[in-house]
Amino acid sequence: MSHVDRKWNLTVAVTGASGAVFGQRMLLALEADERVEKVHFLPSENSLRVMAEELDVAGRNNLLEKLLGCAPTKTTQLAESDIGASIASGSYPSSGMIVLPCSMGTLAAIANGLASTLIARAADVTLKERRPLILCVRETPLNRIHLRNMQLAADAGAVIFPVIPAFYNRPMDSAEMVRQFVCRVLAHIGLPQQDAYVWREDE
Repeated sequence: MSHVDRKWNLTVAVTGASGAVFGQRMLLALEADERVEKVHFLPSENSLRVMAEELDVAGRNNLLEKLLGCAPTKTTQLAESDIGASIASGSYPSSGMIVLPCSMGTLAAIANGLASTLIARAADVTLKERRPLILCVRETPLNRIHLRNMQLAADAGAVIFPVIPAFYNRPMDSAEMVRQFVCRVLAHIGLPQQDAYVWREDE
């Protein structure tokens, strides 16, 4: 099966950094993408509070339906404490993992191999199996610990993809900025979106 024809099996983690709407938009995009067969959704405990504050989405029960606006067809929610889940094993055929947004605490755990939660363990497995791992870090300003952990993660094979929306496409509102950022992340992992803004030479 070619790279184009293969069905994708991705893990998406949403952690306790501000920017829960980015994770929500990522889940919506993957649910709608016919190339994606399976999505494992990992919300951290801290992300639940952020989602309640930023998205008015409260609690873990029926969280996916609240975020998607309908029942999921390909996305399964897993608990952060479920270290025996399939994605905790390197033998499970995952296509890669995206952490969006990625808090500095999650970055630190991944960069230093502290695989005590399913999010950190799944990322650790992704790195050791040399699969794509995209860490969409969200913090400012950055101290030396943050910078060091980014370098450690990058040296181990992760892609550091800061949550920095673009302005060159002249977005009309924040929703468009979020959507285009998610499109950039998906293009980077190998799932370009048809409605993504692409810079052309004559521009």
